Amino acid sequence: MRRRSAADSDDDSLLSACSSSSSSTDEDDINCRMAPNWCAYRQLIEKRGFRLDTCRDVKQWYQHYWEMMSSQGQHVSRDLPGYTRACSIDDENDLCKDAGLPENLFRGSRSLDGKKVVIKAVHLRSHEYHVVKYMSHPQLRRDPRNHLIPIFDLIEVPIDQIAFIVMEEWSPQLITETPCTLRLFLGCLRQCIEHVVFMHSHNIAHLDISIRNLLTDYNSHYSYIDFELSRRFDKHPNPRISTRRGTELPPELERGESTDPYKVDIWALAMLIIRACSMSGYNIPELSPLLKAMLNESFERRPPAYYVLNTFDSIAQGISEGRLQRSPPKP
Repeated sequence: MRRRSAADSDDDSLLSACSSSSSSTDEDDINCRMAPNWCAYRQLIEKRGFRLDTCRDVKQWYQHYWEMMSSQGQHVSRDLPGYTRACSIDDENDLCKDAGLPENLFRGSRSLDGKKVVIKAVHLRSHEYHVVKYMSHPQLRRDPRNHLIPIFDLIEVPIDQIAFIVMEEWSPQLITETPCTLRLFLGCLRQCIEHVVFMHSHNIAHLDISIRNLLTDYNSHYSYIDFELSRRFDKHPNPRISTRRGTELPPELERGESTDPYKVDIWALAMLIIRACSMSGYNIPELSPLLKAMLNESFERRPPAYYVLNTFDSIAQGISEGRLQRSPPKP
């Protein structure tokens, strides 16, 4: 039997501090998407050092964008819905919600330095808040495997059973811009795999890994978002789930059977890698045997995350330097 260490005790204390108390509360009620009255929480959020975007902020953003594009010799129409909407409101200090975001998200900035943020409203006892709060603890943030998007603040409003996750604004690079060399692309994939290793080592299953839930800061850092379906199975050594939610569902869930939640992530991770290669144009045939194993019809035979990472590293080390420097083929 392994001897318990000080780190184990610290982890137990952290678990106790962050544990969810939702067992007696209806799962759908606490894990559904929130639609808060943002105006009602504006003052509280400002006291914590963050500003929700106003009509003035939105118009200034568009004006800066047009100036930047003009300096690059590009012409962009000024008849854009976001700008038109901001101009249609008389008071420039009124909040200006981005119509392209769901009701649980609001764009803003950090008062200290103007850094752009996205603020997400969640139920105080939701799985998402429990998981994000746990992974944001300084003890876990120091783990180099933890690629959680920077969380600037967690604002709790117990009386309303709501919490606000203030995160740095990142972008979906693989959709808008492909990493310029195979080395950078492999670095992106490695972070995707390594963060799964980190989560699984702390009994967390993401359960909705997909391209659409992968963001970047454009400085070669990548992170998953949207932990709405995520769970921490700290009291279940062999957990099973049968929910048919998520973007990349394995065949056993499609058939209505139960499965290992960690192996759901392995299936979805393989699909993410396949879609990323397809979208980027990078062809990496050496990954085929690993991906085949990750997509095994039998979830028990899919490899664990740490095996996927070790195998991926071995494959990447075998790729020649000249090939690592290549850019994706032009369409």
